[in-house]
Amino acid sequence: MTKHDANPVIFVGAGPGDPKLVTVAGKEALEQADLVVYAGSLVSEEMLGWCRNDCQTVSSAGLNLEEIIAAMAQAHGQGQKVVRLQTGDISLYGALPEQLAALEQRGITYLILPGVSAAFAAAAALGLSYTLPEVCQSLIFTRAGGRTPMRREEELASMAAHGCSLAIYLSAALSQEVADTLAKAYGPESPIVVVQRATWPDQKVLWTTAASLAEDLRRDGIGRQALILTGPAVAELRQGYGGGAKSKLYDKTYSHGWRGGQEGEPGA
Repeated sequence: MTKHDANPVIFVGAGPGDPKLVTVAGKEALEQADLVVYAGSLVSEEMLGWCRNDCQTVSSAGLNLEEIIAAMAQAHGQGQKVVRLQTGDISLYGALPEQLAALEQRGITYLILPGVSAAFAAAAALGLSYTLPEVCQSLIFTRAGGRTPMRREEELASMAAHGCSLAIYLSAALSQEVADTLAKAYGPESPIVVVQRATWPDQKVLWTTAASLAEDLRRDGIGRQALILTGPAVAELRQGYGGGAKSKLYDKTYSHGWRGGQEGEPGA
């Protein structure tokens, strides 16, 4: 459970890259910080522009867990305001539990401020809706198994078998495995879109198919910091929206709690 007191260590989700996509609360935490330990390999250093000139900034790119915790604990023990700045949203692939456990062992409280994940930044860049009426109503965040193994129930083939929208993180370097799995699940010609470094100045968007995914990623030199998106909603986007079923939310014939007197969720 998130804990906080008068001076917690604040974990801030930096968002996907663009410094302006940090939350207002995250920006305020950076402005007030005495020490910021940031994920230097993934977070734009422009994000540190929100910090005061006398704020100490430390990149964690070359540090191990013990060194990261030691830096934060020392500053916190001196009464300083400490921010741990991590890419995207803290809850996704962010090595959060071990950091919180180490702080708790030292009696240090913490506060977590969420961030915009790359999956949502990529969708915004594409004009993609992961959920479409009568097409797809579910989105799965997942990855291919690499150095971090996957439980059998969570293997990519099992996730793809659901037939819904897939946002595949940390898997561009395993492109052939991903391609083979998606080709079996969705068909070799199923549309796939890869967004590398979403919202960064050098953002790249690659449209491909399951059959061509591995070759196209190798050709374009995309092996990291890329999100692989597929599923029925991606296929609908590729074909061009307009022919599918429309949401009930703004249908003039549909009543709900704010229009027409019916109670409950408006629906979608």
